Amino acid sequence: MPPGTEQSTPAELAGLVGPLTDLPGPRYAGLARRVRELVALGQLPPGTRLPAERDLAAALGVSRVTVASAYRLLREEGAVSTRHGAGTVVETPPVDAVWSAPTTDPEVLDLAHAAPEAAPQLVPAYERALARLPGVVAGHGYAPSGLPELRAAIADRYTARGLPTDPDQVVVTAGTGDATALVVEVLLQPGDRVLVEHPTYPGAVQLVTAAGGRCVPVAVDARDPDAVVGAAHLATRQSSPRLAFLMPDFSNPSGARLSAAGRRRLAATLWQQGVLAIVDEVTAELWLDDDAGPLPPYAAGLPDAATVTVGGLSKSVWGGLRIGWLRTDAALAASLGAALGRRQLSVGPLDQLAAAALVRDLDPVLAGRRQLLRERREVLLAEAAARLPHWTVPRPSGGLSAWCTLPPGRSSAALAAAAAPLGLLLAEGRAFGTGTAFDDHLRLPFTLPPARLRTAVATLAAVDSALAGGPVARHPARPVTVV
Repeated sequence: MPPGTEQSTPAELAGLVGPLTDLPGPRYAGLARRVRELVALGQLPPGTRLPAERDLAAALGVSRVTVASAYRLLREEGAVSTRHGAGTVVETPPVDAVWSAPTTDPEVLDLAHAAPEAAPQLVPAYERALARLPGVVAGHGYAPSGLPELRAAIADRYTARGLPTDPDQVVVTAGTGDATALVVEVLLQPGDRVLVEHPTYPGAVQLVTAAGGRCVPVAVDARDPDAVVGAAHLATRQSSPRLAFLMPDFSNPSGARLSAAGRRRLAATLWQQGVLAIVDEVTAELWLDDDAGPLPPYAAGLPDAATVTVGGLSKSVWGGLRIGWLRTDAALAASLGAALGRRQLSVGPLDQLAAAALVRDLDPVLAGRRQLLRERREVLLAEAAARLPHWTVPRPSGGLSAWCTLPPGRSSAALAAAAAPLGLLLAEGRAFGTGTAFDDHLRLPFTLPPARLRTAVATLAAVDSALAGGPVARHPARPVTVV
């Protein structure tokens, strides 16, 4: 067996699959469907070698033809492949969502993007930045790792939150996604594996795939967020990922938040296994309930080299303010900063000056943003309860969206396709998985103003009602960029 390939024994896989008599439809189709579910849940990581047909058939108590037919179906779908010398091996199915830029059409009701309007402090911050600009334009204007005063403000913010930080541990980037992209581009080699939450932020999957990496999905559930610790431990031992992409606070889209104890255990597991964690904190301070207040940063108590924490102002201030950052060990920060300097000499100084003013006085900005999101969350929940009573719409304790479970038989791809001609933009659930999972889920942001949010939910309910009148057909993915 080639190095790095994990083996699933017949008894192990048979135990995970369970009795085929309990699965609907032909046995071979039920077996294939169950294997796909195990891949989606992270229990069969990409690269795992499946048992030989004859051995699995004996363990399941079925004919070899049943197993061979299931393996053939899985190969046709791209879920597994047959490799010379390795047998049948689990693959990461390609994500079929094609994304394009968010619309600027003011008539479109956008429930695809979790991005509210600018905080009221944004314009005054730019006014202060303009007043300070003459002191900057006398120089060449390049600051590859960021203006010193912005790096100092970010470092002080981390220190105040319980993660002592020096400015030389900070690199300023053009947004949080740019910070993640920088780490992936510099540290990931083709063929490397990356542990990701499942569901997860689609941009992370796209970055890993573009770099030639392979995602190892680990199930995350807001109802039991700390369960990801054990699942990640198992997946890490089985797959030996190089990196992990995590959102410990109000994960996008599930809304899951690790407890203080859970993040300590997960951090220890990954550090002991030599996995560098990329920790996205863009929503870390957007708690909405009193009992969901601040928790220690994931990286607190760890060696600085164990984590690259990324953050930014896109959710707390405005998506158009393209200022993000990363925080890590000073030596790694210098290396990443040098790589960023080769790609782009600097982020715009005016934006950085405005960001420095905002970071220095971020608490009132966050207080206003939390209040706005609380009010809009209540509008969404009330409208969904009234118009979509058969949907399961959880009450998130933080973040900007609800991860909804659709009624049996409903397809988020079909909803997105049917809603688009009515001027309602949706991000189908499949966009948040590593393959074809989550078509039975839909992310609903509560970032639109209340009146537009009510109209959007009413339109969605009309589409849902129309689709309920007949069988739901599969639709190709809609072009959409997810934020």
